[in-house]
Amino acid sequence: MMDAAFAQALENAIRPVGRYIANERKGFSSSAVETKSLNALVSYVDQEAEKQLVEALHGLLPDAGFIAEEGSGAPSPDGSWDWVVDPLDGTTNFIHGIPTYAVSVGLLHQNTLVAAAVYELGQDEYFAAELGRGARCNGNSIRVSPTQNLSDSLVATGFPYYDFSEMTAYTNTLHACFRETRGIRRLGSAATDLAYVACGRFEAFFEHGLSPWDVAAGILLVREAGGWAGSFGSHTPDDRTLVHHRELVAGNKEAGQALHQLVQHHFQRP
Repeated sequence: MMDAAFAQALENAIRPVGRYIANERKGFSSSAVETKSLNALVSYVDQEAEKQLVEALHGLLPDAGFIAEEGSGAPSPDGSWDWVVDPLDGTTNFIHGIPTYAVSVGLLHQNTLVAAAVYELGQDEYFAAELGRGARCNGNSIRVSPTQNLSDSLVATGFPYYDFSEMTAYTNTLHACFRETRGIRRLGSAATDLAYVACGRFEAFFEHGLSPWDVAAGILLVREAGGWAGSFGSHTPDDRTLVHHRELVAGNKEAGQALHQLVQHHFQRP
């Protein structure tokens, strides 16, 4: 089912939503912003984009459920098919006019991620993958970075913005990365971070305090580009559990695993 025709239909569903977001940014006012919880912002753009996206995706798979940031739809009762949707990953960037934000869509079939797309609007880059078919950016095949040493690697992360329960572990991991990597970047969009791991711009990524819609698409992109993604601990759960796990390490299979060891050590995960 996850063939070229399905991939094109998914792109046809997502790109118009991206165009809507880009057009709304031109005249956007911060007065349209609401606060859902601490540092969790939302605007009519997120809400309308999700509405459009859910409607289009429902047309592709009428029986599929939805795990969506703004609460549209509901998960499938039997867990057979679920879209995992973030209509605007990087809302704070969008609100402040920082051009790094993306539409992120993953598709779970039972406990396995089978399709993914991240449409990064700042550079008009559409990343896509289907299980067993590789990963692409704007139609061109992509691979993770070949860099093996963590000391030569650029690592992406996301700063804690509402869950401060493990700040010591996080800052200790950052300190280790300052010493043992080429540098750290925080773009403000986990979906974009993972897409950039998939195409080799970053060697690895880690973050905690994540939501399913932040990472579902990116996990499959990284894997289909030849990389690895898993939890902070030594055990990597099935995909459905992993996207709900609230923490993720991803990267190529050399530097990514080295970063995983650092994270595992400082967060003291078994």
